Amino acid sequence: MPDRPLDQSPDRLPDQAPARALRIGVAGPVGTGKSSLIGLLCRELGTTLELGVVTNDIYTDEDARMLRAAGVLDPDRIRAVETGACPHTAIRDDVTANAIAVEDLEADHPGLEIVLIESGGDNLTATFSPALVDAQIFVLDVAGGGDVVRKGGPGIARADLLIVNKTDLAPYVGVDVDLMRHEGEQARDGRPVVALSRTDRASVERLTDWVLTTLAAYRAGDHEPADPGPMAPHSHAGAEPHTHDRDGTHHHEPAGTHRH
Repeated sequence: MPDRPLDQSPDRLPDQAPARALRIGVAGPVGTGKSSLIGLLCRELGTTLELGVVTNDIYTDEDARMLRAAGVLDPDRIRAVETGACPHTAIRDDVTANAIAVEDLEADHPGLEIVLIESGGDNLTATFSPALVDAQIFVLDVAGGGDVVRKGGPGIARADLLIVNKTDLAPYVGVDVDLMRHEGEQARDGRPVVALSRTDRASVERLTDWVLTTLAAYRAGDHEPADPGPMAPHSHAGAEPHTHDRDGTHHHEPAGTHRH
């Protein structure tokens, strides 16, 4: 997507739209607020954009039922996928069930502009296949600990947007939000980070501005889906920083590089 400050949304979106909706994946550990984030986006953007949602859970449609009960969208625009296996399998390894759910949703509701796809709660290695989504958000929350950003992983390091969620809880769990956001920015080489609380209007607007900017770039043909790829550079105690290929091969970083 074009280089644009995060807080500058486009004045207007192009009149012409691509053949299908922009697909945005939302991943992150259990309890970080992925469903609430999707509900927030539906409330904020659902009156001006045509939205749809696909949720993932292993053995239940609980998240879909919660969103329908909250009244954030027409219930038929919220579909559930029961993965029956580790959550990241259905968003990365075999995306068939999710792809079918998205295509059915788009067929039933022509003109959808954005489909939000929520992963089941997973660990720090979870990422979406670019065959399924065009952009992805990774969600952490302050209650998970201020050190979680430093633990790294491809979602934290390379997702299109990192959300540090529930910042209003920081005083109760002893987390420095500014430090957590700063460490996220360092880990992400300039990719955007939003420290979010649904009670903080400015942070909500930063989130919605990012979505609108991404949609504008997608419509203009300027957005290219990026694969977060294998594990982000990291180090073990006493070892040099390195990365892993998908086959497990180590690659050491140049001398002088270090990570905490």
